[in-house]
Amino acid sequence: MALQNRVTPHGSIVADPARGLLMGNRGGQLHDDHRRLTRRRWVSRQWIACALTYKDRHETIMAPGRYTQLFFLDEATAFSAGHRPCALCRRADFLRFMGLWQKLRGMATQPKVAEVDAMLHAERVGLGREKVSYVAKLGELPEGVMVAPTDGSAFHPIACLYHGSHLLPWSPSGYEQASPASPSQQVRVLTPASIVAIFAAGYAPMLHPSAWLMSAARST
Repeated sequence: MALQNRVTPHGSIVADPARGLLMGNRGGQLHDDHRRLTRRRWVSRQWIACALTYKDRHETIMAPGRYTQLFFLDEATAFSAGHRPCALCRRADFLRFMGLWQKLRGMATQPKVAEVDAMLHAERVGLGREKVSYVAKLGELPEGVMVAPTDGSAFHPIACLYHGSHLLPWSPSGYEQASPASPSQQVRVLTPASIVAIFAAGYAPMLHPSAWLMSAARST
C-alpha cells in the first residue's frame, strides 16, 4: 500500500505509488508510529524541496520519531505547494533562488531564510489553513506556474502546468496530454506570488520529462 506522502500542486498530501524527482519536508514529523499521516500538515514554516539522494545517505521512509519525507513530481509541483530549494542538498538552486529574491526586493544583502519562509507561508496557507491562490490571465504569467480553473469547473481535477504555451494536466506520475493556452484565459494561480515573480525573473523550475514530451507531441 502506498504511503500518504506525495504532494500535489495544491499542497495537499496524498497516497500514490509514484515517486517523482524531488523529496522534501515541512520541518518535522507528520506521521505516527505506524507510518500513517496524522492531521498535522506542517511542523514549522520551513518547507523545503530536496534532492532524492545526498552523499549516499540512506533513510527509512516515515521512521518512528523522524521527520516525514514528502515527494514531488518535480520542482514546479514543489514550488506550487509552497516549498523552496533546500540550502544543504540543493545549494546551487537555493543560492539562485535567494539571489533572485534579494534582487527583486532591492535588498543590499541576502535575506534571512526565516524571513523568506515566513513570507512564503503567508502566500501558501490562509487563516483557515486553505490553499492561497489568486486570479490572473495566462498571458501575465511566466511558464512553470501551476494553475486551476477560476469557476470551480475542472479542466483537470487537480491542476495544470503552464508550459510551452500549453496547459498540461498534472498527475502524480507525470503530465498528461497538453492543450493550447490562450493568453487571455483567466486562471487561478496556485504557485505563490513571490515564486511566480522569481520565475519571471529567470528561474526555470526543473520539470518532469513528461512535460517536454507532451508539449512536443502537441506541437507536431
